[in-house]
Amino acid sequence: MTRPESAVHDVDDAGAVDDYDVVISGAGLAGSAAAILLARRGVRVALLERRSDPEAYKVLCTHSLTANAYPVLDELGLVPALEKAGAVRSEARWHTRWGWIEPRAAPAGPELPYGYNIRRSVLDPLIRSHAAGTPGVDLLLGHKVTELVGEGGRTVGVRASTPAGAREIRARLVVGADGRDSAVAKLAGVAARQHENTRFGYLAHFRNLPLRGGIGQTWFLEPDMAYAFPNDDGVTVLAVLPDKKRLPAFKEDLEGSFHAFVRALPDAPPIDDAEPTSKIIGLVDYPLHSRRPTAPGLALIGDAALTGDPLWGVGCGWALQSARWLAEEIAPAATGRGDLDRSLARYARRHGRRLRGHQFLAADFAKARPFNPVERLMFSAAARDASLARHMHLFASRLIGPLRFLNPLALAKASAVNLGHRRTAARPGRRPAVSVLGRSRR
Repeated sequence: MTRPESAVHDVDDAGAVDDYDVVISGAGLAGSAAAILLARRGVRVALLERRSDPEAYKVLCTHSLTANAYPVLDELGLVPALEKAGAVRSEARWHTRWGWIEPRAAPAGPELPYGYNIRRSVLDPLIRSHAAGTPGVDLLLGHKVTELVGEGGRTVGVRASTPAGAREIRARLVVGADGRDSAVAKLAGVAARQHENTRFGYLAHFRNLPLRGGIGQTWFLEPDMAYAFPNDDGVTVLAVLPDKKRLPAFKEDLEGSFHAFVRALPDAPPIDDAEPTSKIIGLVDYPLHSRRPTAPGLALIGDAALTGDPLWGVGCGWALQSARWLAEEIAPAATGRGDLDRSLARYARRHGRRLRGHQFLAADFAKARPFNPVERLMFSAAARDASLARHMHLFASRLIGPLRFLNPLALAKASAVNLGHRRTAARPGRRPAVSVLGRSRR
């Protein structure tokens, strides 16, 4: 249930003190999901949110829930509510110098896995309200964590400031779900490993911006990037992510540069006819970072543990997945029926196993470089072959990892597709195929 910042607590000389099994700092996607999933497993959860407004939401976001998030959304019971709120299923196509990669379901096969595109102004209050209505969860608004309580070399609670005064909350486990600049991680001394992102980004929301096929579009321009995702209520999120070398000139006329960049895209959406519904907001300096996701008595989920490159739109999906992994691994121990340290070690291994490879590739691509030879092989073949386009879709949706994406059979299939393409193109009387970027598609 929701408890406002003015709620009355038992108070001693040290301030208000309460006991829970788990205290979570941050009631966004990761924190709210973790609270729900833990409470359903019998865990008593204090869900702290520094903002007092239950309708608060994250502004700077791709607003994309990749298909890897669907099982979590389904377990949370949010799929019907998302559909009712107008969430758009996350179909997508990707432009490359070899043409468009357009994943489609196989003939007589199942539909492609999907997630949703929905604005955080709708999504965040929805999942937070769902958490507040979950038995075993106390949503505490206006609670900002200011200190961690430690005993015997481990974290055993937090101290929070509220408009009603200081408050101490004890718990077997403290969870940081408070974003890339996590106060919990900093207070615990958990350092972040950073990877430079040599692209900058700006995004804005538009109405009446039709997209081909009515689905998401991503442009790989090597090294520049752009994407357009349709969302609920007819709003499209449009983002451009150029090489940082272009930043000084771009900032001289932000609106003009943004529009000019979009107009120059292959099959560009008609931005000049669209209605802007937000300001152009920026990601001028947004490094990727990762933190060790556990410490004694403490766990990190969502962006607090790992922040990826926004161009991939995977942060929301990973936030929900990491919340689920944590709940599955530590719920019994959080109620005193198991070894918490061993449970946290399992969560840390699972987190690293599932996300480390993705982050490694993303950090390398964040150097704003052209495609490397393996990427050229896979992307060019996916633009020419339907089965490889579906394989690309599974990877882009984070349903398979890098090892499965680049498995020997997939590489062999891509090589065969491209070899066949070259043989066909070399037949007498055929003119060289040219992409919309004016470069050879071979």
